[in-house]
Amino acid sequence: MTTATQKIPAGYKQTDIGVIPADWDVKQLKDLVLKVIDNRGKTPPYSSNPDVELIETASISFVTKYPNYSKITKFVSKKTYDNWFRAHPVKDDLLVSTVGEYSGSSAIMEDNRGTIAQNLIAIRLKDIDPTYAFYWTRSGNFKEQLDQVMMSQAQPSLRVPWLLDFYLNIPKSEEQTAITKVLSDTDELIEGLKNLIKKKKNIKQGAMQELLTGKRRLPGFSGEWKIELLPEVSWFQEGPGVRTSQFTHSGVKLLNGTNIYKGKLLLDNTNRFISESEAFGPYSHFLVDEGDIVIASSGITIDKFEEKISFAKKEHLPLCMNTSTIRFKVRDNLLDPMFLYYFFMSKKFKDQIGAQATGSAQLNFGPSHMEKVEIFLPKDKKEQTAITGILSDMDTEIEKLESQLTKYQNLKQGMMQVLLTGKIRLLSK
Repeated sequence: MTTATQKIPAGYKQTDIGVIPADWDVKQLKDLVLKVIDNRGKTPPYSSNPDVELIETASISFVTKYPNYSKITKFVSKKTYDNWFRAHPVKDDLLVSTVGEYSGSSAIMEDNRGTIAQNLIAIRLKDIDPTYAFYWTRSGNFKEQLDQVMMSQAQPSLRVPWLLDFYLNIPKSEEQTAITKVLSDTDELIEGLKNLIKKKKNIKQGAMQELLTGKRRLPGFSGEWKIELLPEVSWFQEGPGVRTSQFTHSGVKLLNGTNIYKGKLLLDNTNRFISESEAFGPYSHFLVDEGDIVIASSGITIDKFEEKISFAKKEHLPLCMNTSTIRFKVRDNLLDPMFLYYFFMSKKFKDQIGAQATGSAQLNFGPSHMEKVEIFLPKDKKEQTAITGILSDMDTEIEKLESQLTKYQNLKQGMMQVLLTGKIRLLSK
């Protein structure tokens, strides 16, 4: 929108990158750079000792503020650190990924620690609060400019000269500090919630380990537990693998392993259907029932297994099984369905299926593997229900915290949009 058609509010001005406060400046990133540290072409010899961390793209992302050193897998010796690289990042340097699907992701150096691989650059800045510059790399303004230079690339790659030509809004120093303080405080709140959620999940895992094995008994229960093979207490069925030629544009949705995500069935955006005549005809015995437990059985990892389990609910139906899925029904009222659901999340189940399943990093398994799984459970179904009630309450608490986290993350995005463009001012002029 041009100045001819756009009404500029009092105290604001039109620039090439939008309307900003009259007392703000617009500069290119290259005008604010003291030094660019670029180690491209410098593949170092790695060290088996964790002397110096080699920060790579995997250690930064679009959601972290500082490098995540827990994701670092490569190290270099002190001798290599001193003699191999062109230079090293220091505290407050801005890190930007230049290669791969995470091109444009960023972080800021929290301290003088480690060095960078050739898929990252470090930018040392002048005349700007480095934390303000970091938040700018997460803004809509930055993303728009990034998208413009990346659209023509067959393989994602961000060239340094392109990045240095990006424009950014710059308020006075005091306002930069005020903006970064608000956003940093929000980040701390978000990180605190993430840590609390992680702690609650660890507590739940510990409770499952004790309650689902009988190591800890609930008050009022003292009856025996028994070991059963899974087929003795649960019926299960693998998806048939509907042929691509049978897919239709509408009809009955098909359930694939990819539709099970973070413990939920995500079917709204599915583009795989089978005709009603086939779904209620030859494939009728593969129609999912309300209350079925469904599991993805291909391309999953043990540490993320609990995210690939879900209950089928009424709003999901009608739904037809397809490839990479197994569904379960408890037999003859011998087993609380929720107990089976939590058993699938337990270490005991993961150990058993992991020992049998094919694949290395990603596992693939089927009914033949399930037939050998042993489940340890109370004979008294009331004890099963009591155990699952405690675990369900823990899940409810975690879900509330995760919902709160999402709200805070959305709030932060909205704050960035208005604070980094000057739509809302924190300091009077």
